[in-house]
Amino acid sequence: MQRTYTSLLSSLYGEQQFSIRDPLWKDIRLPVSFKPIIGDPVFQKLGRIKQLGPAFHLYPGAVHTRLDHSLGVYHVGFLILSSLLKQAMYGKSVLPCTEEGMKTFLCACLLHDIGHFPFAHSLKELPLKSHEAIADSLIRQQGSLYKAIKQAGIQGEQVGLIIDERLPCDDKEIELYRNILSGTLDPDKLDYLNRDAFFCGVPYGTQDVSYITDQLTVVDTKLAVSEQAMGSVEHLLFSKYLMYRNVYWHKTTRSATAMIKKAILLSFADGSLDGEDLYGLDDEQFFLLPSSNASLFAAVRDNRLYRLSYEKAFEAEGELEKQTKDLTKRMEFEAELAGRLGVPESHIIVDIPEPITFESDIPILCEGSVLKHFHDLDQIFSYDIGRVFTKSLRKFRIFTPSSIPRQAVLEALEL
Repeated sequence: MQRTYTSLLSSLYGEQQFSIRDPLWKDIRLPVSFKPIIGDPVFQKLGRIKQLGPAFHLYPGAVHTRLDHSLGVYHVGFLILSSLLKQAMYGKSVLPCTEEGMKTFLCACLLHDIGHFPFAHSLKELPLKSHEAIADSLIRQQGSLYKAIKQAGIQGEQVGLIIDERLPCDDKEIELYRNILSGTLDPDKLDYLNRDAFFCGVPYGTQDVSYITDQLTVVDTKLAVSEQAMGSVEHLLFSKYLMYRNVYWHKTTRSATAMIKKAILLSFADGSLDGEDLYGLDDEQFFLLPSSNASLFAAVRDNRLYRLSYEKAFEAEGELEKQTKDLTKRMEFEAELAGRLGVPESHIIVDIPEPITFESDIPILCEGSVLKHFHDLDQIFSYDIGRVFTKSLRKFRIFTPSSIPRQAVLEALEL
C-alpha cells in the first residue's frame, strides 16, 4: 500500500507542469491538460465577477474575482491532497484515492464556483437554484467545457458529483473529496479568508494554511485535524468572526446587498425579472438587467448607497422580527412603513442577515486515535461562545435614502 501511495503522490506532483502567478499563493502549478478548462468561456466568466461584490465601495482594493479565488481553491486543495497522501505513506490513514479520482477532485476545486452569478450569496432567501446545482448543469451540457474536461481525461459527471453534495452518490472516493471540498476546514474557506483579507488590506483573515493542511487527516472518509493544531483552528474561527464583523457584514456592505436584494424582489413581484434572468451573468451584465427597478441597481453600481436609519440586535422573538420573519412579511412591512412615511416602497429596506454558524464541531484527532469535537476540547471557543459570536453579528437594520430623516423612521416605527 505504501508503494501505491508513493506512486499516487509522484503522479500528483508530476502532473503539475505549468504555473500561474497569484498575488496570494505566488506560483500555482497546474496540469497542462487543465489549460483548455481554464481558457473555456464558462471559467473565464468568473474573472468578470467580483468575489466580494460591492465591498470595494468600502475597501477599494477588494476587486479580486471568483476566477482568482477558484485558482486559489485548486492550490489549497492540492496542498491538502498531497499532505493526506504523505500521511498515508507512513500508515497514519487509509485513503480510497486513485489517479483519476485525484485529478477529478482538483478539477472540482477549480470549477466549484462556475455556477455563481453576481450577488448569489445575498439572494439565498429567494427561490433560486444553488450555484452548485448550476455548476453541475453547466458541466453536463456537453458543451465546450464538458469537452475540455473530457480531453483532460476526466469524467464531467464525476466532477459535478463532487461539487453538488445533494446529488446521490455512494462512492467512497467521491465522498472523501466532497468532505474535503465542502468541510469545516475546506480549501474554499482557507482561500477566501486569506484572499479577502489580503485584498481588503485587513489583517483579520490571515491563516497559517501550510500548518493546517499538514495537520489534516482522514478518519472513515471524514476530514479531521490533529490536536496539535487546536490553536490554528481557534485562529481560523476568530478570523471568520472578524471578517464577518468588519467586511462581510459591515453596514456599508449590507446596505449595498440589501438594495440589490430589494431590487430583485420588486422586479420578481412586478414580473420584469425572473430567476432564469440571473443565471450566467457577470457583473456588467447584472447591472444592465432590463428591470423596472434599474435605479436601485444603478445606485449600488455608482456607490450611492442608502444610509443606516435604524439598527438593533436581532432577537428571534422580537416584535419587529416577527413582523418581518419571511420575505413576504418583510415586503408587506416595508410597504406599510413606506406608506406611513409617504415615500416609494423602494426607499425602505429591512435587512436581516441569514443565520451563520462557527462550525466549532470540527473533528479533532486526539491521542489514541480518539475523535472528539473541537468545542468539547477548547476552553475558549466553546459551542456557547460560538452562539454568542453569531448573536453579536446579526443585526436588524433599516436602510433608507439620506433624504429621509432618521427621526421620521423612528416615529413611523412607533418606537
